[in-house]
Amino acid sequence: MLVDSPPEQRADTAPAPPTRRAIRSLGLLVSVAVLVLVALASIAIGAKELSLGQVWHGLFTNTGTYGDVVVDERLSRTLLGLLAGAALGLSGAVLQALTRNPLADPGLLGINAGASAAVVTAITYFGVTSLSGYVWFAFFGAAAVGALVWFLGGSRGATPVRLALAGTAISAALYGYVQAVMIMDNAALGRMRFWTVGSLSSATDSTITQVLPFIAAGTVLALALARPLNAMSMGDDTAKALGAHLNRTRALSMLAATVLCGAATAACGPIVFVGLMVPHIVRSFTGPDMRWIMPYATVLSPVLLLGADVVGRVVVRPSELQVGIVTALIGGPVFIFLVRRRRTAQL
Repeated sequence: MLVDSPPEQRADTAPAPPTRRAIRSLGLLVSVAVLVLVALASIAIGAKELSLGQVWHGLFTNTGTYGDVVVDERLSRTLLGLLAGAALGLSGAVLQALTRNPLADPGLLGINAGASAAVVTAITYFGVTSLSGYVWFAFFGAAAVGALVWFLGGSRGATPVRLALAGTAISAALYGYVQAVMIMDNAALGRMRFWTVGSLSSATDSTITQVLPFIAAGTVLALALARPLNAMSMGDDTAKALGAHLNRTRALSMLAATVLCGAATAACGPIVFVGLMVPHIVRSFTGPDMRWIMPYATVLSPVLLLGADVVGRVVVRPSELQVGIVTALIGGPVFIFLVRRRRTAQL
């Protein structure tokens, strides 16, 4: 006669439930797979309709019209989208942790405004007309404003509130300057109108090589700050008790966010909502641990940016809708939803 195993034995032999860490790791692998698919779609789909065979021929032979379209335009555009998306998402995650504001974005500290002011100055007063020239002016402007915000925010005595207030004030002043110069200079207005929208369509190998070292350095620095930022999220007193160096962490976080956002903005123009939406959404399923928020934001932000770019190429064929417009159209309703959900959760 068969005898059932005792409950204790059945429990011991039952498979253990997956751990939270395993689920997060699996989710990150799935996110990487989605990013690969979106990147392939970015290479295969464009304003000019090509068959998969033509795309394959252009990609691996790099000759003729197909090579010009696929390699010189779409491949460079995709690579820049990967870099800029990762930089914007990672900088957004860092700034949200630094300011303890889950709805903060890279524009909160005036970084976008600094880049825009530098570009309009380069166009109007220095006669710069090429994107390769914009890159260095924009990066310098972003870095200068980042340093100024740190100084006005109290430097060693900086707090999240002071940094946010300093960034908001500087942004308002610089955007006023940008608007004034553009009104007085029609040439600057025409060139800035395209740059300020945010676009990947002007991507070149030169642009990618110029911003790649900055994005790589900013990424390494940001990822290294995950543990100190986790400690700071518990409050200054707790962070000090855990051995975190508050001033050093804040200064390095400002540096990482400025380098990442400054490089992305210099190459593509000020693209909004990517650095706000993705880290905020990621936090909803990873929890507050920056060791998971940062990798997820680094992977999923390019998914959003490249996906929006593909949509912009298709919806108004044979013309294109710039990616900054598409992300704004997507980000506006999503931002309202996030704010309403946050307000409802607080009630």
